[in-house]
Amino acid sequence: MDVLRLSDLVAAGRIAGRRVFIRADLNVPQDDAGRITEDTRIRASVPCIRMALAAGAAVMVTSHLGRPTEGEFRPEDSLAPVAARLSELLGCPVPLVRDWVGGVEVRPGEVVLLENCRLNKGEKKNGEELARKMAALCDVFVHDAFGTAHRAEASTYGIAQYAPLACAGPLLAAEIDAITKALAAPRRPLVAIVAGSKVSTKLTILQSLAGKVDGLVVGGGIANTFLLAAGLPIGRSLAEPALVAEARAVMDAMKARGAEVPIPVDVVVAPRFAADAPATVKDSADVGADDMILDIGPRTARMLADRLAAAGTIVWNGPVGVFEFDAFAQGTETVARAIAASSAFSIAGGGDTLAAIAKYGIEKDIGYISTGGGAFLEVLEGKTLPAFEILARRAAQG
Repeated sequence: MDVLRLSDLVAAGRIAGRRVFIRADLNVPQDDAGRITEDTRIRASVPCIRMALAAGAAVMVTSHLGRPTEGEFRPEDSLAPVAARLSELLGCPVPLVRDWVGGVEVRPGEVVLLENCRLNKGEKKNGEELARKMAALCDVFVHDAFGTAHRAEASTYGIAQYAPLACAGPLLAAEIDAITKALAAPRRPLVAIVAGSKVSTKLTILQSLAGKVDGLVVGGGIANTFLLAAGLPIGRSLAEPALVAEARAVMDAMKARGAEVPIPVDVVVAPRFAADAPATVKDSADVGADDMILDIGPRTARMLADRLAAAGTIVWNGPVGVFEFDAFAQGTETVARAIAASSAFSIAGGGDTLAAIAKYGIEKDIGYISTGGGAFLEVLEGKTLPAFEILARRAAQG
């Protein structure tokens, strides 16, 4: 995808003395006292800010935090804790500016944090008046928040329309590169793992991938619906019988291309959904009427591990079992470690996927870990994200 990048502007000496507006993703979790409990997103935003500061820019940064009501400031919606943490990470003061749409004072070599952008009226609906005011604050707009790339809001899309220059920051550029490598120009075989509780929430993703991938691994409740489509019993397992025809259509589409959806040959069942429920391995054809399928079985896990070892590219979204319960985590762990050991380029995204990666300590063995949940899913659906579209359009305009 052809977009202008902040690194391009820095290399060309076009940032020095300029006013740079960075849309970051600083939406971090906090406890009831407002203390940040996990700062990965803040740390991930630092390279972009440092790049602009080192190039001599006057830097403004903003982000959303939580779900505030536009025009109604509450202390719990403030980015004040983020400003404090950002100043620690950058090693310099990061003042927080509350009412900033009408103008911001910041000098080259300095950085300010602009208060929660979703407090501005017109933000979520991409109001033109607000977007133009934001654009007037800067010489260069930098989108570095992939987690918001699927939303056309004033601080993510409108400002990119009207700013003198609009470019991708290093985080967003890395996402574009990883997605292109995994989906637009993959090394084959391309294997996708899509898991979750319901087919209905991932149906468009499955349908889109069915025309692209060489292997489509389904897990969780989704796999149970596919087991039904294959004529196998699932007992009391979570499934969507009404979508069996759609699951069968995905399987048929894959088969017509010489590809496949591997169906589990064995599963791990329990009488109830609980961490202390007794786990039993059964052949898929032997699942009883009172059984609940909570994981793939060891033979299925080994079969999938072999396919992942032979893959050229792996796209991973979702654990294949209830990995939060140790008794039903072996399938996900086997798949996770197979991805980590594979020579394939791997891209992973989604909250549960990232939790599994962290649980098994394989972060350094995944080719690229996507920072955006909803945005990552929309890419898998085959959609063009608004952020990508507007940045590509601005790049084409010169």
